[in-house]
Amino acid sequence: MPWPALAEWALVLAPAILLALLLSRKVWDVDIFWQLKLGEMILARHGPIAREPFAASHIGDSLPALAWLGQAVMAKVRLLGGWDALRVFDALCWAGGFWAVALACRCKGAAPGAVLVALCLSVVAALATASIRPQSFSVLCFGLLLALLRLELRPWLTVALGTPLLVLWQNLHPSVSVAAGALGVYAAAGWVTWRLEDGKRPPVAETVLIPLAVLAMFATPDGGSILALSARNAQASLDIGVSEWLPMWRPANWLDSLPILYTAALTLWFVLRGRQRVDLRELAVAVALFVMTLVTIRFVLFWAVALVPLLSRVVSSPRPAAMRVPRWSAVLALALVALFGPQLLPTRFDKSLPMAAIERLRRENVRGVIYADFPYGGPIIDAGYPQWRVAFDGRYYRYTPEEWHFNGKVEAGKVGLEAIERRWSVAAFLLKVSHNTPLARELSRAPGWRRIWNRDGIVVYVPAERLRSSP
Repeated sequence: MPWPALAEWALVLAPAILLALLLSRKVWDVDIFWQLKLGEMILARHGPIAREPFAASHIGDSLPALAWLGQAVMAKVRLLGGWDALRVFDALCWAGGFWAVALACRCKGAAPGAVLVALCLSVVAALATASIRPQSFSVLCFGLLLALLRLELRPWLTVALGTPLLVLWQNLHPSVSVAAGALGVYAAAGWVTWRLEDGKRPPVAETVLIPLAVLAMFATPDGGSILALSARNAQASLDIGVSEWLPMWRPANWLDSLPILYTAALTLWFVLRGRQRVDLRELAVAVALFVMTLVTIRFVLFWAVALVPLLSRVVSSPRPAAMRVPRWSAVLALALVALFGPQLLPTRFDKSLPMAAIERLRRENVRGVIYADFPYGGPIIDAGYPQWRVAFDGRYYRYTPEEWHFNGKVEAGKVGLEAIERRWSVAAFLLKVSHNTPLARELSRAPGWRRIWNRDGIVVYVPAERLRSSP
């Protein structure tokens, strides 16, 4: 089979292959659990939840509405179809951002082989970050925005379609500030191109969308407070050392940086080889997002999506001829994977999640505060609310610097069981021994607590009198 025909078939089947690849991954993100529980509450209330329901030390405090719409949508999908349906839905959203801009490139004449290479390299860079969470909506929305720019529609139509997209994006996941920055870079490069090259149209639509993207940042129930919330979340993430908020060169990110550097090197080679086809706007956005990724690796998702239009243009010359492979075959393949993929690749939870330990604790019928390693707070909330509250969870903005300092002192063994019991009336402890070694050791010697679980490096303790009364 000649290469052009092979590239067409590969491009048509690529969405189904990517969907299958995403479905093969385990559920590993700890924060999706509390987000799903909050989403269920949002659905029941028919709107954002105004007061804190989960954190024992903040019950009744004002609750930010970050990603409220994304949480509600994902919760609805899980309620309708369980974890399997949610996995398919999330994978379609995550991959949809790449597919949308790839389709736009193909519609504008990019060669199938070039689009295929662009998709493969961009997915290689970002695949390690793929997980079930509202951030998948931001990938989809960013891809749709870049697709809109690539189609080069009439300015008024681009603005008319882009404005609601930006507002929807911010409510699904509060990251439309990335769009504002990308639009600024894209428009600036567009004005430079317009001044230097004849026949180029001025980037009017992109320029108009910049202030609209800035306004969209505040078009959520949080309004102007979103800036302080985002800053507090970022600072707390840095203080705690969350890897996705750290630079690529930090040891915690070395492994995830390898596919990024590999993709960057190949992209540079393609750009230099096809420099006569480079679009300055697309190159500028890709470079800006790569710098952001270097400093904060979590931006790799947006950089990867931005590579698709750049690579689709520079890998090979345009080939606007119609594809010989019927496009319905892509839809059919995708539908087959979506329908049968969950049966062949059922939901699996990563061993880092304490699902079995939580299920064992549920059988104790305890009520009250569960003190656990903060990453475990999400699964605990999802499994036990409203009977359970948590001392900590993964919402870095929720807790004060003093509270995070207290958590750090517990992990370091500088404060112990007595200090914890003074703060909370603890109903149970669920700990990763390697992460909370001093506290786990103290609990093993404490006469008031008895261990009911000790497996895979996780221990669970309940009050001794409850253990004796348990059947």
